Amino acid sequence: QVQLVESGGGLVQAGGSLRLSCAASGRTFSSYHMGWFRQAPGKEREFVAAIRWSVGNTYYADSVKGRFTISRDNAKNTVYLQMNSLKPEDTAVYYCAAVRAAMAFRVVADEYDYWGQGTQVTVSS
Repeated sequence: QVQLVESGGGLVQAGGSLRLSCAASGRTFSSYHMGWFRQAPGKEREFVAAIRWSVGNTYYADSVKGRFTISRDNAKNTVYLQMNSLKPEDTAVYYCAAVRAAMAFRVVADEYDYWGQGTQVTVSS
């Protein structure tokens, strides 16, 4: 049974940093993309970043490019999202997700097969 468990959310001031973790278990993820999405109140779930587990190449939403970094630790079966220069508009519940890898990175939430429970990130101004 696949499990994705996020951690690391919290309250931070604008300009600060947080690192989210996603511990993955239940299968081998080497043939998967791992993604981070976020959902603010009253808004749709939006793509943030993704990584191809096997080779580590990455893809980012324009809104976070240059501020966020996605990475993975094969030994720990964990994906990270390092978030720097946080802004109040980054406030949302952040979700980790997994989908079988394809040629192109998947940026639509409905295309992902597995999801974590989410972790709240709140950025105060």
